[in-house]
Amino acid sequence: MAGTLYLVPTPIGNLGDISPRAIRALEEADFIAAEDTRVSIKLLNHLDIKKPLVSYHEHNKVPSGKGILQRLETGETCALVTDAGTPAISDPGEDLVRLCADSGITVVAIPGPCAAITALAISGLPTGRFTFEGFLSVNKRSRQEHLASLKDETRTMIFYEAPHKLKNTLEDMADAFGADRKISLCRELTKLHEEALRMTIGEALAYYGEVNPRGEYVLIVAGAERQAEAQLSMEECVEKVHALMEEGLSRKDAVKQVSKTCGVPKNALYDAAL
Repeated sequence: MAGTLYLVPTPIGNLGDISPRAIRALEEADFIAAEDTRVSIKLLNHLDIKKPLVSYHEHNKVPSGKGILQRLETGETCALVTDAGTPAISDPGEDLVRLCADSGITVVAIPGPCAAITALAISGLPTGRFTFEGFLSVNKRSRQEHLASLKDETRTMIFYEAPHKLKNTLEDMADAFGADRKISLCRELTKLHEEALRMTIGEALAYYGEVNPRGEYVLIVAGAERQAEAQLSMEECVEKVHALMEEGLSRKDAVKQVSKTCGVPKNALYDAAL
């Protein structure tokens, strides 16, 4: 019988954020696959857990992933961890999950720390709909093209960014979204010097012109304002009704459909279409 791959989230700062279920998964796993074994061993020592560690990261994911899969197929259980946060989110763990899914291996995700959701929750920006964009490219042209493609995105956007790239990214965001677009810059989440700055992109550029960026950042950027749909005239709405009638709809159904899409009162449109 095949084993199970557990996705075990680890603290993004505060060690108290690891859950009892996550600890149990680490204790019960036959082995642990870690992004950086040097980082993970510190957490395991803190938890007094001693388990075999294998390295699994962006640069060895193909051969390491095959080795992990072979062990899972023989019935072993693996706990996958990243340096901090939830595995497989903007992380090579997604490739291992896909490999397991294609091979019929059970994958169980344990809920827990995630920098993107933590930052979104405290951003003060709309949280009902959002898009996670992860890390932007270090290549300036690729980064600008990525941001340009999001110019009209109306959902709140989430980005990860390193401190040494922050100023360049803010400059490119100002070009793509405008300096007056709202942004929340969250750093050192759950740590001693946690900070969430809520301002415009232009204000952030000015601020970091004076202050040196420190720590890993989660940037929460407001979406573009929705553009009001152009209102059609009654004559144009009647033309739409007649076009639908020619396609076989009854006048009543055609009026009902056009009234809904164009925002025109149904009775007035029906009378005009007669």
